[in-house]
Amino acid sequence: MARPYTQIKLFSQRSDNIKKVSIREVAKEAGVSISTVSKALNDVDVVTPLTKQKVLAAAEKLNYVPNMMGKQLKLGQTKVIGFYTRSIEAPYFSSIADVIAHEVGKHGYNLNIFMSSNKQFVMTNILGNMVDGLIGFEELLTEEDLRTLQKRNVKAVFIDRNIKSETMGSVVFNSNQAARQMTEHLIELGHRQIGFIRSHEGVYDSQERLRGYQMAMQAAGIAIKEEDILRGNFSEADTQRVLTDYLKRKQQLPTAFVAGNDLSAIGAIKAFKRFGYRVPEDVSVTGFDNIAVLEYFTPGLTTFDNPIELQGKTAVAHLIDLMEGKAKGEVFELAGEMVMRNSTRALK
Repeated sequence: MARPYTQIKLFSQRSDNIKKVSIREVAKEAGVSISTVSKALNDVDVVTPLTKQKVLAAAEKLNYVPNMMGKQLKLGQTKVIGFYTRSIEAPYFSSIADVIAHEVGKHGYNLNIFMSSNKQFVMTNILGNMVDGLIGFEELLTEEDLRTLQKRNVKAVFIDRNIKSETMGSVVFNSNQAARQMTEHLIELGHRQIGFIRSHEGVYDSQERLRGYQMAMQAAGIAIKEEDILRGNFSEADTQRVLTDYLKRKQQLPTAFVAGNDLSAIGAIKAFKRFGYRVPEDVSVTGFDNIAVLEYFTPGLTTFDNPIELQGKTAVAHLIDLMEGKAKGEVFELAGEMVMRNSTRALK
């Protein structure tokens, strides 16, 4: 089944020296009036097929791009949904962005991806009526920014961030329960010294997974050593770096680590291998998300399979309902399941 066509624009800084062609030049090339060009390009049926063909040929020859901003102002909508993120590097992003693009296309929208750490850039595009609705990713916008968006009646759905208001909703994983289950699994295997690799402060999934790990450890009566909670920032490279420093000074390792996501788990395993530790013979490692690249990674990573595709579909469906006035903001919490592979082992 063919996918609906969806235009994706990825915004970044660039210089553009291409000469813009006016509608007047298209009309002159086609030998018709400006109003005829406008009608032909907008598929108004008063234009004959022959005239329309001439106009389209002239527009293609001159590489004419319509002034969409003028059309948007007339219609009061852009038919564009915005999606912001700091980075497109992580496999999780590419998976969910693909789903979102597909889903917005089914509803007749295009997708603009704003990749920036510049909060003002993102806010300007949102408040400048460049999009009809917003899907937010990561913690870029502050509580004050959210209040501004609410005052402007901007419809938004946030991924991996628990937000609920009349105009805003969110889609999150049940990360707390998943981390509790993962930690309990390691405890059942006989592990009593278990470390944790978290992300930045304020990242919802990281906070919830850390809390779930802490709850499982406390319920089992196992002491948590703060020195064994490391910050890998959900990044393979950052995790390798922080774990390398940790291994240089650490005399006795935990027998297992719960990594906050799969990229951190991969970074940890690579660091352990560099120092001569075997996974899982010397140390067990687990992750979260079950990203596609794990298929090619050795050892096979025990992880938590989060329904990323369902997360993207739910976010778009809820945003469309908000935009059409069919719903008020809600929080949708999705559950995943543990995937057992061979990066963990039972202690004798």
